[in-house]
Amino acid sequence: MHHPTLVRSLRLTGALSAVAFAVTVATAGPAAAHAEVEAEGARALDQNVELTFSAESESAAAGISKLEVVLPKGLVPQDITYEEGPKGWKFAPTGRGYTVSGPKLAVGEDAEYVVTVRQLPDAKELVFKTLQTYSDGKVDRWIGLEEEAEGGGHGHGHPAPRLELKAAAPGAKSVSPTPTKAPTTSASSSATAPQEPTAGESSADPVADETKDDDAMPMAVPLGIGAVVLVLGGGVWWFRNRRSGSA
Repeated sequence: MHHPTLVRSLRLTGALSAVAFAVTVATAGPAAAHAEVEAEGARALDQNVELTFSAESESAAAGISKLEVVLPKGLVPQDITYEEGPKGWKFAPTGRGYTVSGPKLAVGEDAEYVVTVRQLPDAKELVFKTLQTYSDGKVDRWIGLEEEAEGGGHGHGHPAPRLELKAAAPGAKSVSPTPTKAPTTSASSSATAPQEPTAGESSADPVADETKDDDAMPMAVPLGIGAVVLVLGGGVWWFRNRRSGSA
């Protein structure tokens, strides 16, 4: 009596299961892929912290050849030191962060590398937006949902790598800003500044010569006085001799 109802229920359950399985398969690929950054026990204002980045490959036809990272507020390229990464890859600073690139990796191989940060900012979370380029020119944009919608990409809404930080240790303070190339140049010029007066000593030589002339002046005075005395003495002698002759 209830057999047709049971059959319909089984058919409905089977159909719903098939739909759920199809949805799971369709969304499993994009959801499984990710880019991450890790630093165990990282705290705000910690110094010399190693960050490990990993970016999963989503291409079935090309290998990863470059990762470009946009640094969060509070960090500049000079704060980053490249430690290790894929063989042949190199680190290069940019205006907003840095790139790590080199020979393309094998198809399906994930990219991993390690950098050291001079000091972490005083923040609760750091977001490292990342552009992942493949050897065929395609780009995965690990920059978050809102930016992904605006900028394009694969349309999967790749989340940007995020690093949660614990509160700063008691007494922790910000160190002085990392020197940049501009201050370094000015520092080198200031280092040579004390030598500039040395070059100016040649301009002081005439002053020294004038001093010597001043020293020579007193020597001429006695000679002049002696000449005057001789002239006067000669005049007196001539005048006396003349009077004697007249007498």
